[in-house]
Amino acid sequence: MAEPVEGALAARSGNRCGAPFVPCEGAEFARDPASAPAADAVLAARPVYDEPFAPVVGRFAPSPTGRMHLGNIMASLLAWLSVRSQGGKLILRIEDLDDRARSGPWADLLMDDLRWLGLHWDEGPYYQTGRLDLYEAALTQLGDLGLLYPCFCTRAELHAASAPHASDGTPIYAGTCRGLTPEEVAERSKLRPPALRLRVPAVRTAPRSAANIRESLLSRAKLPDSADFLPRELTLAGYGTPPVRNDAGPIRFEDRTYGPQQEVLAQECGDFLVRRSDGVFAYQLAVVVDDAAMGVTEIVRGCDLLGSTARQLYLQDLLGYEHPEYAHVPLLVAPDGRRLSKRDRDLDMGELRARFDTPEALLGKLACAVGLRCDAAPCSAERLVEGFTWDWVREHPGDIVVAPGFLG
Repeated sequence: MAEPVEGALAARSGNRCGAPFVPCEGAEFARDPASAPAADAVLAARPVYDEPFAPVVGRFAPSPTGRMHLGNIMASLLAWLSVRSQGGKLILRIEDLDDRARSGPWADLLMDDLRWLGLHWDEGPYYQTGRLDLYEAALTQLGDLGLLYPCFCTRAELHAASAPHASDGTPIYAGTCRGLTPEEVAERSKLRPPALRLRVPAVRTAPRSAANIRESLLSRAKLPDSADFLPRELTLAGYGTPPVRNDAGPIRFEDRTYGPQQEVLAQECGDFLVRRSDGVFAYQLAVVVDDAAMGVTEIVRGCDLLGSTARQLYLQDLLGYEHPEYAHVPLLVAPDGRRLSKRDRDLDMGELRARFDTPEALLGKLACAVGLRCDAAPCSAERLVEGFTWDWVREHPGDIVVAPGFLG
């Protein structure tokens, strides 16, 4: 672990965001190679067109489950700076589907804190609880593809299983309910309501031939016919429907910070939830629908969500959406390696606003600590736009340690 620098934030140990990964060939940074994901595939063989320049549209998408802390501020600042430096538009979306996000004053407080910091938005706020019809329509579309099935596994049962866990900490689903008959579903539904899971492709090796070499929809790079990147035959068996086969390349994307990525959904997460057993739409589905509906072209967020990206790309292809660009940023952590948390009130905005007389004083010290400026003199968000670059993030992708003396 990196040692804290005096009175500020320390760079920058190895990245601890989620489970280890290995980027594709040519990536500059890598995690534990023992956990390298293999190649998986996107579903739709959509053609790739050269599109005219479109304005950048970014978003803040906080979940109001507590007061914002310093890590939330850093991610919000980078999202704001990236959009403003490109002359784009910023949307504010309040992700309040969970009951915890609708209790307390947190939504109003986070908007007040953003305004105090000078991180103004151009459109919104939109509340997810007012958009349920859009999620329902997407769910119907997925159901029409035959890719949804009811799941009766409880959280306790999933965590009690000895299966490995995905990069976001959730167990990799073993497909326990995937093969239930209609009679079994009806019987179990009498005891508890089911969740809905989305089938991910089961990967089987396809015959090697010249026809197997195709263009990746995500990277636009040729996929070599080799042992490492052997093209796959995907079997998508819908609930009560015959199998649908599609020969496609792996799910790949280029992250602005961590470089080329690839993931096998069947190995990294398994069939994943799109609606919980209590009827709440799952995060992965809701954010994909919202980002597409709002025209979001750029997503800046903490690297703890890097493992969600392949699932979201998969959903985007199934629903016919365009892919935004992704930029994941390091996390702020305590000296013991623990992530800053709203629950623990680590350097939350209530504390920060009490200690710093002005937003410029706080932003100047934060910008210096994370490498955006050479000194900690007070500085407004508008001034930070001048000369903003993503180079510092790419050069220092590891977690940033919050030293005890940050507040002075």
